[in-house]
Formats: sequence, structure tokens, C-alpha cells
Amino acid sequence: MKINLTAKAPKTINQKFSFYTEQLWKKDKKNYGNNIDYLFSGKKNETFISVENDSINFLIGLGEKPENFELQSVASKFSYDFRKKIQSENTEINSENFDAAQILELVKGLFLGTYEYPFKEEHPFFMKGFNLVLNKVSEKELKEIELKTSAICKGQFACMEWLNKPQNYKRVPQISEFLREISKKHQFKLTVFDSKKCKELGLGAFLAVNQGSSQEAAFTILEYHSGVKNAKTVGLVGKCVLFDTGGISIKPSDNLHYMKSDMGGATAVIGTLIAAAEMKLPVNITAILPITDNAVSNNAYIPSDVITAYNGKTIEILNTDAEGRMTLADGLSYLAKNYRTDALIDLATLTGSSVRMFGYTCGAYFSNNNDLKKSLEISGDKTNQRLWNLPLWEVWKDDFKSDVADFKNISSKPFGDCIVAGKFLEQFIEDHPNWAHLDIAGVAFGNVQYMKEKGATGYGVQLLINFLENFQ
Repeated sequence: MKINLTAKAPKTINQKFSFYTEQLWKKDKKNYGNNIDYLFSGKKNETFISVENDSINFLIGLGEKPENFELQSVASKFSYDFRKKIQSENTEINSENFDAAQILELVKGLFLGTYEYPFKEEHPFFMKGFNLVLNKVSEKELKEIELKTSAICKGQFACMEWLNKPQNYKRVPQISEFLREISKKHQFKLTVFDSKKCKELGLGAFLAVNQGSSQEAAFTILEYHSGVKNAKTVGLVGKCVLFDTGGISIKPSDNLHYMKSDMGGATAVIGTLIAAAEMKLPVNITAILPITDNAVSNNAYIPSDVITAYNGKTIEILNTDAEGRMTLADGLSYLAKNYRTDALIDLATLTGSSVRMFGYTCGAYFSNNNDLKKSLEISGDKTNQRLWNLPLWEVWKDDFKSDVADFKNISSKPFGDCIVAGKFLEQFIEDHPNWAHLDIAGVAFGNVQYMKEKGATGYGVQLLINFLENFQ
């Protein structure tokens, strides 16, 4: 992927993207004549095309007072809607009314809006010789815009691509090969534990989920080292259930095909690693992806089984469809016990409870650290990959106490499952003082512009990158 930007306009502009808020349009419409008021007003996502002297001017409405993330959203929709009309020629953004941060969001939106599954880089923006001209932008700002746009695109496209793949295209060998490729490219340290090694290490909760699978377990660790002295380290754990049948507690057949999306936490982590490496962020990342599927077989784990997790705590299985918290439990405790991290964050498409609570608006999150809460919420608001905090009150722990083990893997009560899941995971962070759990079940996969049905949203990549950029 190559993104070409330039601050010097060519002699002939073949295309110009002019973004207008309603107020800006009122001031600038004299350039086009008052009659255009009948055709364009600057309202959000409104578009008008003007052709004059062999040039094409796309007028794109941003609404009244758009937030920066809305600039990205409008540019993305425009880019997708007009993807067949945009030519691979020199193109200008009329950027005189915007600052560098706003221009960055517009450019990111234009490039992110080119995504279609499968992504083949066939859009004019990625054609050889394409240049996007930015007026009133310094060379330093230009390089930063180009770097961040390219990095975010690579990370978010990888996130979306792997979440969208059909189940038979993302089995353990295939995703493991991809992780080897990006590790070689970005110099990540890669460690993979197969089933035998997992058993030796005592990763019993993860192996319990994997034992019903025909696929080899792949408990995978990726480490990004920035090379910056005294850089802080963030630990990331992403739920990586490649396909979730529900196991013996099998799911209903309706919408079961969407369970290819149950690795949304992992794809967000993968995309973040790629973007962080491309941007050379001055922070270290240690990421764990417990890779498996949750299948039905004569070897599958069964309700009433008692499993011993990596940290020695025992878990009574009431529902094999609560498999994500099992894999995350071992991922969190292994990371906490074996690596020093300044913050520990797990992401998972974990519960239907969070979807019923927030729909597709935001992720549910839980944390034991007020500073971490504030940082994540700020990043969520800036990127529109929003989060809403829920409690980790001790009273919730009573709901998953077991008579025959330390814990049950679900509560028997018909409410609050996303909170119970968060409180359950807290038992496996080994008293880490700076931890957050993000339940992104409602926001990682949903209605998207590029598919008739549901698809990957890319949620999590921009949120985590913004958090990492500001982590101190």
C-alpha cells in the first residue's frame, strides 16, 4: 500500500474534493453562484458535482459543527459511494478551511472508505502515480498525515479482512502463517505454544476450549519493541475464537454464520500491532492471542467439567458457550505472570449481554484503574470507537461462586452477564493494578457500507492507537 500526498499543486487539477460545513458554504457559495443553493447546502453527507474547464469539483457536506471523527466518517462514505467515479489522476483537497488534525481525518476517511472485501488495492487512491494535493500544509504535517493514514489503513484493513474471512479461510494454519509474515516484516518477536506445550505449561482453561477442535491449539505471543529507552509496555490480550459453535451448549442456527466474527478482539489487536509498528510508536506491546475454535466433538469439554486454569484456580463449566472468558483467563494470567506491563487490556466479542445493553453504539468496558478509565474514554470519544464503563463491584463475584470449584464460568441468573464476565476475568489478572476489559461484541461486526449483510467495522484499531500515542 502506497499513499502519495503532496503540498504543491500540479498545473492542472483534474479533481477537487471541497468539504463544507453549512456555515462555510454560506460564506463560499459566491464562487459557484446563488442558484446552487437549490442543489447543495452543506448538510452532512450531501454531495454535488460541478464540471468546468476539464475539471471536476466534488462538493461534500459536513453538516453544521462536525467533530473530527465525523469528518472521517463523511469522507469515508463519499469515497465509497463515488469509488467508481474517482479517477487515478492528480486530485486536490480544498483544505484551506481546515487545520492539520482535521485534514488528517479527511484523508484517513478517503482511504478507509475504499475498503471492500476482499481488499485488493484496486481503488484509484492506490494506483501508481496517484497524488492527493493538500493546500496550506507544511512538509512536516504532510509527512505525518501520510504516515498515519498509511499505518491506520494497513492496520484497520488487516483487522477487517481477517474478521470478514469465511471460517474455512481462517483456520489455525492460515492465521498462524499470516502472523509469521507480519512478524518477519515488522520484526515482532513471535512465540507459539502448541497443544503439547500448552499442557506442559498448565494452560488448562484455553485447552479445555480447544479439546473439541480438530485444529491444533496456537497460544500465540507477539512482542513489538520500539527500541526507545525506558519505553512503557502495554499488554494486549485478544479473544481469538476463529469460529464459535457454542460447543456442547450449541448455539441456535439463526445467524450462526456470523460466529466467524468471534475473533474481533484478536483482529483489533493484530491491526493495532501493524499500525503501531508502521508509525514506530515509542511504546512496547506484548500481545497474546489464544487461537482456537469452539467446536462440537466427542472430545469437547462438557457442562459440569471442572477445569484448572493457568494460575491454578478451578472453574466449573456450566455453559460451553462461555468459552471466550476461558481462553482470556489463561491469556491474562500468563501475560501478568510472565511479563512486566504498565497497562493490561483485553478485548473480546464476549457477551450478547453487552449488545442488548448498548446495541451497536459503544463497547462495554471495565477497569480497576481510574486513570486508565479516563484515558480509554478520551480515546474512544476522539475516534468515535466509544466505550461505557460498568462496575466491578465485589457483590457480583457471589454470582459465579461454585460448590465444586473456585468459580463457575457463568452466573445462573438471567441478567448482567457482561458484568459477571468482567468480574470473572478480574480473578485472572494476578492483581495487576492497571487493567481494563473491553467487551466489543456489539461494535466489532455489524451493518457496514461495503456489504449487504454484516461485516467488520474495524473497531478497536484507532481507539488503541490513540490510547498508545498518549500513554504516559
